[in-house]
Order: sequence, then structure tokens, then C-alpha cells
Amino acid sequence: MIRFHRVCFHRASLSPLCHLSPPSASPKLSTLRCARVRRFMTSRSASRLSCLAPVSPGGGEDGGGSSSNVSASVSATATEDDELALGTGYRLPPPEIRDIVDAPPVPALSFSPHRDKILFLKRRALPPLADLARPEEKLAGVRIDGYCNTRSRMSFYTGLGIHQLLPDGTLSPEKEITGIPHGGKINYVTWSNDGKHMAFSIRIDEDGNSSKPIVWVADVETGEARPLFKSEDIYLNAIFESFVWIGDSTLLVSTIPSARGEPPKKPLVPPGPKTLSNEKSDVVQVRTFQDLLKDEYDADLFDYYATSQLVLASLDGTAKEVGPPAVYTSLDPSTDHKYLLVSSLHRPYSFIVPCGRFPKKVEVWTADGKFVRQLCDLPLAEDIPIASNSVRKGMRSINWRADKPSTLYWAETQDGGDAKVEVSPRDIVYMQSAEPLAGEEPEVLHKLDLRYGGISWCDDTLALVYESWYKTRRTRTWVISPGSNDVSPRILFDRSSEDVYSDPGSTMLRRTAAGAYVIAKIKKENDESTYVLLNGRGATPQGNVPFLDLFDINTGNKERIWESDKEKYYETVVALMSDQKEGDLRMEELKILTSKESKTENTQYFLQLWPDRKVQQITNFPHPYPQLASLQKEMIRYQRKDGVQLTATLYLPPGYDPSKDGPLPCLFWSYPGEFKSKDAASQVRGSPNEFAGIGSTSALLWLARRFAILSGPTIPIIGEGDEEANDRYVEQLVASAEAAVDEVVRRGVAHPSKIAVGGHSYGAFMTANLLAHAPYLFSCGIARSGAYNRTLTPFGFQNEDRTLWEATNVYVEMSPFMSADKIKKPILLIHGEEDNNPGTLTMQSDRFFNALKGHGALCRLVILPHESHGYSARESIMHVLWETDRWLQKYCVPNTSDADSSPDQSKEISDSADRVATATGGGNPEFEDHSKLRRSLLW
Repeated sequence: MIRFHRVCFHRASLSPLCHLSPPSASPKLSTLRCARVRRFMTSRSASRLSCLAPVSPGGGEDGGGSSSNVSASVSATATEDDELALGTGYRLPPPEIRDIVDAPPVPALSFSPHRDKILFLKRRALPPLADLARPEEKLAGVRIDGYCNTRSRMSFYTGLGIHQLLPDGTLSPEKEITGIPHGGKINYVTWSNDGKHMAFSIRIDEDGNSSKPIVWVADVETGEARPLFKSEDIYLNAIFESFVWIGDSTLLVSTIPSARGEPPKKPLVPPGPKTLSNEKSDVVQVRTFQDLLKDEYDADLFDYYATSQLVLASLDGTAKEVGPPAVYTSLDPSTDHKYLLVSSLHRPYSFIVPCGRFPKKVEVWTADGKFVRQLCDLPLAEDIPIASNSVRKGMRSINWRADKPSTLYWAETQDGGDAKVEVSPRDIVYMQSAEPLAGEEPEVLHKLDLRYGGISWCDDTLALVYESWYKTRRTRTWVISPGSNDVSPRILFDRSSEDVYSDPGSTMLRRTAAGAYVIAKIKKENDESTYVLLNGRGATPQGNVPFLDLFDINTGNKERIWESDKEKYYETVVALMSDQKEGDLRMEELKILTSKESKTENTQYFLQLWPDRKVQQITNFPHPYPQLASLQKEMIRYQRKDGVQLTATLYLPPGYDPSKDGPLPCLFWSYPGEFKSKDAASQVRGSPNEFAGIGSTSALLWLARRFAILSGPTIPIIGEGDEEANDRYVEQLVASAEAAVDEVVRRGVAHPSKIAVGGHSYGAFMTANLLAHAPYLFSCGIARSGAYNRTLTPFGFQNEDRTLWEATNVYVEMSPFMSADKIKKPILLIHGEEDNNPGTLTMQSDRFFNALKGHGALCRLVILPHESHGYSARESIMHVLWETDRWLQKYCVPNTSDADSSPDQSKEISDSADRVATATGGGNPEFEDHSKLRRSLLW
């Protein structure tokens, strides 16, 4: 699905970049082959022996052939010998899946500051595994490509093109940005404040490696690009910060220090043992962070790669170094571009927390790099409590006011950062000028009893302050007048964050000439009231119907000035497009950018112009997967046995007719969520008219294999009052899954004995638990990158705040590892070898597999070399899809997964289940309690 992306790629992107050396030959496979499943292995197919080496369009492929007829491909796949599946090499999924994944990606889009141009940022398809195989340093929670001196695994753009947005809403022919070296890898694209230039970084391949990035600039009018610096030896250091515009013609760039030598060498003989001490008996509880510093050599290496020299560079080529070399993590110009807010890290570092908790200095500099004052020097923060809403002590969330020149604001906790401490106020928000007069104390802007969550600025008469508390799900919005001490703050909204039906929407912001964003005030003709725009999701029991309200900030009265179509389309407000001028916006000049999509039509973008509500379509992107253009989608509702209303999205293949084709094999793919109330858990989220975006590892790919897909069935884990959600995790998990399965069986679209369950991360945890505690529901499971033993995450996981010692029974009962002896249905485990997500160490899958194998479970473990928590290389993704398809074709489609039954018993169960599905498909009252009968037959 096309979405408007941030132009600057996030530093922690999982997408890869540069070529280096050949990747590992294949994923690591482990399979338990039990005697009782040998009966399914009757023949070998020579065509299954071909393996995929480095991937190319003409590479070898396996399994499934080109037919879209499931039954035609099942016989070959289901009888495939496990010995062949253990062969070396990466494999390819069937063409009908592969063609969707290999479809060329659409460009990302960015509007110019004056909203008169659109930048198309072109992207490549899936990267090769060689990009991920590049050496990387894992330091303080950061993964670094030492050769490029960037974050490793970065995505990049391959080209830039500018379109003029014409008055009639159409786009001019593309003007390509020229001068970029062939094969240049583009990152960090940003517009200058006046929209006349763009800055970006480029890396090029050198002998199989990507070079260190160099900063380039492009003239928007001519389309010509050139290096920013005259010297070819000034390289960008993009470990933390890259560069920022100061005004229209100057950039502050984080560069690699010119005097930096070679990386420090690891000593052959360590200087001494590694020692961690807690002789002061401090209480320090931390979650299972990964990629931490291990020793002093790692600390030296972190300093080497992360230390930057800041350089002020003008478009005319002049440049000067400012400030000392340091580990700079943030550079933020004031709205008037007279000052800089500069953050940096320093020693002592930690071996138990990532760099985000290292000691941090925050300073104010002048725009030309002269030190003004130090705002704070925060100490090492190893002791932040694990409870939700706990924060670091001292000043935090330090920012410039968006509506005022050279004015800072920040929050300070009054509870020591510990959410379990009861105190009022809990947070205080302060404000102060960049250079206060001698003896001038910070001004108290507002006091909060919940946790501070940010401010939307407008002017001296209006700002909105946000606070929230996760434990109760309470969220409040305050109206304040920053320039008037005699105007008391008042609550604008006070509601539950879980109650999506009551969500009033978010205020729309306009861009100022300085490049900041403030609340857009709207003026109506002959009306002195103060209006703002509220952009809402519009959640209803029928699904989301997004809206735009004209809201009187003083009276609370509102007028709906735009609403999405409800019948066929799903539309959203993307951005305000009439904010070129300073000051209040006139209602009759309002212009907004909207998106529009349907179940079968991909997202396009439109301009909506007031007062006559003229609509102009500005994009016409082709359908990304026309072979599934006529898929069937329905948002279904059903009830859990405790009365909670549940929702799921049911997808059916193109051309499917239940009356003619009968029930299908079904893939159930979900992710549990925690709630504080049954009412909130019962609310509908999402829209039945949204376009079905299909990612590279999406369950929806199996629509091309004639599966029914139950996507995102809600699995609410509810803890009302003093009860914690996880106190009854298994009970509520099973009840939710039972209700979902019963519903698709009742509808006659899913075969009751051919339903597979799957999920990623916490969804994998869900999958393993369902196979352990509700084996009668599913034929097999697919669990990707999960955590299965909660005793390995003893200081909390997901939204669980209690420790293992405080809630031992919860940790043990929730862990499918502890129920490995109960898992009898086939389970496929997949995990990235370099998973860096807290809690989901690769060891989790290794140990779970061994526990399953030790109890004779039918299981398979696939470890993907070089992959992290999500998978990005084409070889890896294609192999994951092949493994998943093989598992589904073998253990779901033919219903041969009843490992605890004899062949005759399996056939009898399958035949009985078929009769149940047929009998209940039309709602026959004779089988009113069909779910109980079905479970008795399958169990």
C-alpha cells in the first residue's frame, strides 16, 4: 500500500544496503522426523532437488509449480521427503507468490515546503543477502557498518524526480535530478526551508563495498546535483545525526573527524577480567536488551565510530568546523535559526543498557557554533524502573517552541521517574529563553498528574498539552495560554485511550516559514471564534469513517466539513496544503490532501479545495498485484463466550464461490493485545473498505494459493480493575481463537480440519500457546521470531510490568516452552540469526525446538543467516515463503497432521469434520452447537 513516507530514512531501518562478500549458502534447518509421520513420505521428486544460490530471475526454483489450483500442487508437495527439505541452498516459493513479492515498489513521495512540487523517491525491490552479509559492529544497542561509518542494513533510494503540481491538480513531466553517480545510494533527503534546494547523502560501490557517504545538494529549479564540500575527503558520519538546514543556504553536518586514524585493535591479551558490581545494593532491573557493549574495547570502538566533528557548510562551498569532536546525537536549530540545541553522549558507558541511557549533555550554541550554556548533564540511567510510564530523572523532552523564536521548553519528573511512586504533580513543564538574564529562573508552564506526552503549539493564546497513564489508559488534553499567566489551564478532552469511538481526532498543523509546525487556526467569514481542524479516524461499530471537523476551541462546538465515503471507499486526510502563508487560514481558501482506496483499488491521492469542494486527483499508481485485484474482503464480527465482541478481516481468493467451491484451507494470522475493559476490547478498529496491502511476508500472499485468510482476528487479553491482563492470558487467548475458528467454519468458508495458525514475534508466542492449549482448533502452526520461555525475560515483556519473582505463575503458565510436552500438532519455527529485538533472542527458538524434539513433537526450525527480527533479504524472504508454503501444503491442505492418530483414524476424523462443515455451512439447527461437535471430532 502506498503511504507518504518520511523523506529521511530512520537510522534503525532493517532494510539493508551495500554489497560485500557471498552470503551463507543456506539457512540452517533442523527437523524432527518421527516414525509416525513417515507414512506421508512416499516418493521423491527430482524437480525438488534444484536449489537457489545467489538469487536471480532465472535461478532454480521448487515446489508448487505454476498452477494456481491447490489440489493440483498438493500431491507433489505433501509427499515431498523431509530429506529433500533438509538440502542445502535457498528455495523459491511458487510463482504465484513470488510474482507478487517481486513486483517493483512504488516511489515514496515528499511535498516541497510551498506545496507546489512533489518529489518522487525511487526505490529498489528486495535487496540481496550479500548486503546483509557485510561485517557489522554491535555496539551499545546500535549496529554499525564500519566501512561506511553508517548504521548497518540501511535502505536507500535509487533516484530522485521532481513533478510540478499544476493548478488543475495534475503533475508536470518529471524532472530528474541529474549528476548523481551511476548506482549511487541516496539517503537523508531533505528540502531547504525555502524549497529551492535539497540535500542528501550518496554512497557508491567501490570494489564490492559501499563508500562512506558524501553530502550532496541539488538545485530544484535546474535539477542539477553536486557535492556540498569542495574537498573529497569530508565524509558524513550518520551513526546518530546526519545534517540539518540552518536557514535557506547553510547546513550543519556531522562529519567523520579528519584526524581520525584506524579503528582500535582488540588486544590479544585482555587487560583483566570483566567485573560487574552492585556492592551498594542498588535495585537495577533491566529488560533483555541486545547488542550491548561487552568490554572496554567495545567502548573504544563505539567512540571511534560515533564521534563526529560538526561542520558548518554554505551552498557557496565555504565550510568551517564548529565545536569539539564528540558523540553528537541530536542537532536542532531554533525556529529563528539563531541558536542550536546540541545533545551528546559521554562516558562512563554501561554494559547493561543501550546508548540511549548513557550520560547525556544538552547544550545551547549560537548558530555559528559558539557555546552559550549547558542545560543539563544527565548521569547514566541504568536504574529506570521497568513499570510502564517510568522515565529518566532530570530534564527530558527538551525542545524549541515552534511558535516563538529562541524559546526552550522541557519536562521534569517529580516522582524520581518511578511510575509506582504516588505524587502530585507527577511532571512539571518548564519554559525559558535560550539566553536567560542573570538569575532568571525557568517559568512553570504547566503541572501534570499523569505522564507528560508533548505539546502542540499555536501562539501565545493557545497551546495543547498532552498527558497519559498506561495503567488506567487515561489520556487528557489541556488548553493553556502560554503568554497569559492569568488564564487558567482547562481540560479539553479527558478519556480512555482504548475508547476509539470517543476519539475526537488530532489537531492539524500548518508549516511556518521557518519550517516548524504549529496548530492551524481557521477563520470563518464574519465569525470571530477560534477554530481548529480535528482530523479523526472516525471509529464506529461499522468500521472507521475518517473525518475532518471544524472545532471551536472555546465552546467545544464542532462542524463536520469532510467525511470519508462509507459505502465503497476508505478515505483519509493526509496533510494540510494551504499553509504557505503565515497566520490564520481562511476557511474559503482551505486545501487538503486526501487518500482514497477501496477493497480492490489501491491508494491514490487527491486535492480537496474549498469553498466548492472541488476534487483533483494527483496520482494514478497502477495496481501492485493485479492477479489479486478481485480478492474478496469482509470485516466480520462475532462473540467470545464471555460476551466480548470480536472482529476479524476475512479474505477469500478471487472468484471463490462457497456454494460451488466448498470450504477452503484457512490461515489464521494474528497478534494479541492488552485491554483494561471489555467494552473497549469489543470496539471495531479498521475499515472494511481499506485496500489490502500485501507485504513481502504477508499471510495474504496465500490468497494466490487459494487459501481463506483470517487476518488480524482480535485477541483481547483483558484485565479489568485490579486484575492484570496476563493473569488469565491462556484462558482468554483460547476463547478468542475458538470464537474466530467457529465463525469461519459456521460461514462455510473454512474447512474445520484445515485451519493453520501463525504469527510473528508476540504472534509467534500466541501460535505456540494455541497449539499447546487448543490443539483441536488447528492443523499446524507457523511461528516467526518469537519468544517462548518467559523466564528468559525475567524483568518484564511486552506490556507485563511485573517481574518473574512477583508473578511466577503467570510467567510459567504463559510460556509455551513449559508446555512443550502438550504440543502434538506440527509447528514450523523461523528465526533470524541476528535478532536484536529485546526478548526475542534467537536462543528462544533454539531451546524451544529442543524442548519440542525432546518430546517427539513434529517440528522444524529454520534459522536465517544475517537476518534480524524482521527479514529483508530476497533470498531469506523467498525461503521463508517456501518453508511456509511447504508446511501449509503438507500439514494443512491434505489434513495429514494428526500425528497422534493412525492413518485410518486420520481419515475418519477428516471425513467427520467434512460432514460437520457441510452440515453447519447453511446454519442447520440440527448442528446448532457445531463448535463443540467439531472440537470433539478433531480432539
